[in-house]
Amino acid sequence: MKKFWLGAIPALIIAMQLVPYGRNHANPPARKQPDWNHAETLELARRACFDCHSNETRWPWYAKVAPVSWFTYRHVQHGRRALNFSEWDRPQREAREAAEEVEKGAMPLRSYLFAHPEAKLTLAERETLIKGLRATLGE
Repeated sequence: MKKFWLGAIPALIIAMQLVPYGRNHANPPARKQPDWNHAETLELARRACFDCHSNETRWPWYAKVAPVSWFTYRHVQHGRRALNFSEWDRPQREAREAAEEVEKGAMPLRSYLFAHPEAKLTLAERETLIKGLRATLGE
């Protein structure tokens, strides 16, 4: 039985690579961004928010390997539906809550920060981003 599992697990991992879900890494074109209050707000948002909340996602290598690709693709699609800084020409349901989510520590997600330490903001950067998001997007 042990030999079966030693062969079945790699076969399952290889078979998962054949499932196309999560492999579409083409970013849709960016259409319109908000009128950022300051270049620093844009830079901080780009660093901490844009991979999930824009059409400028930087897809890491592991986003091409199932089952991680499935989770990553789904997560980005969900993030873009909630708030997309690249599609400001359509209603943004959660734009007014963006600053509050950063202030509460809910964004960026801890799971994202684990894989993207460059997105971790200092306390001063977080405060600057919160103020900038409020000035740009409203309360």
